[in-house]
Amino acid sequence: MEHPLKIIIALGSNQGDKFKNLQLAIDEIHNQVGVIDKISKVYQSKAVGFEGDDFLNACIQVQTHLKPKTVMRQLLSIEKALGRARRTTEGHENRTIDLDIIFINDQVIDAKTLLVPHPEMHNRLFVLKPLHDISPRYIHPKLNKDVVELLETTKDQSKMESLKIWLKNPSKSYDFSKHNYIAIEGNIGAGKTSLATMMSREFNAKLILERFADNPFLPKFYEEPQRYAFTLEMSFLADRYQQISDDLSQLDLFKDFIISDYDVFKSLIFSKITLPEDEFILYRKLFYQVYKDIAKPDLYVYLYQNTKRLQENIKKRGRNYEKNIENEYLEKINSGYLEFLRNQTELNVKIIDISDKDFVENRSDYLDILNTISD
Repeated sequence: MEHPLKIIIALGSNQGDKFKNLQLAIDEIHNQVGVIDKISKVYQSKAVGFEGDDFLNACIQVQTHLKPKTVMRQLLSIEKALGRARRTTEGHENRTIDLDIIFINDQVIDAKTLLVPHPEMHNRLFVLKPLHDISPRYIHPKLNKDVVELLETTKDQSKMESLKIWLKNPSKSYDFSKHNYIAIEGNIGAGKTSLATMMSREFNAKLILERFADNPFLPKFYEEPQRYAFTLEMSFLADRYQQISDDLSQLDLFKDFIISDYDVFKSLIFSKITLPEDEFILYRKLFYQVYKDIAKPDLYVYLYQNTKRLQENIKKRGRNYEKNIENEYLEKINSGYLEFLRNQTELNVKIIDISDKDFVENRSDYLDILNTISD
């Protein structure tokens, strides 16, 4: 998964309930664009270039996986929903909400619908002041000056007042730090790695990803399952035990919790499907000797995905050794997981049906999952 873009957005309003307009815009940016990392103070300033009521201004920093032009389209849509229609001619006007992209990482974009960095931001105190609150060392990629220097050298000497009102960050409404260890589980192609990765970035979690790609027996198993099943399952068990034990024992003072894209019990679920009965009985004995010494997740999230969607996801990610996985095998895995979860009394389990969701491409689906997990 690509790293998210870091985008700075300036907000302004001088019509209606101006503070409410800013908050509604922030809420919709959270819903439609991405996670909001930082929010500045709110400043009051005079209208520039025309006669109008005073403005309220702020800046926010957002992380998003959307493309820059898509972000701009979403911002225009939010403006329209809040009652603003941008004029097609040059000039200044009153507005219920004004959303401008100031920076996108260190990118320079010169397009008809999007100019980044914003061409006038260094001449506008009502942008520089709130920007200084959240990113004083952000370097302008064209002027090669940070925000501190831009603020010190700007020719704009407008009067601005810092208000003692605070905008709420909707991204902070989720608190997973009450959990020490969350495991995201699911069938092959369910999206557990994607969800665990997204949550780790958004909520400052230590991420543990299964090292299946390094297992030399996995491609061999898909070619000759009967020959390599026991060897594969033993190698997975040993690797999962070592990885979870090592990572859970290493305290990271800079992370709020741990999240993984698997739980060790999956070894028993898969082995029951892949091994003949006599080998499974032996494997089960070995498994429980190991499993009793492993820390269990205090929240276990199972992503249920129907077989059709699983196959679509498997095909999309294009791993050569997975191309011949049959529906029957996926259905057996699903049944194995659900049987385990039905009989589970020790774990805090949440089963989420994501068959009609695409939480990677659709942020509203992602937020629905977060709501379910944190409920």
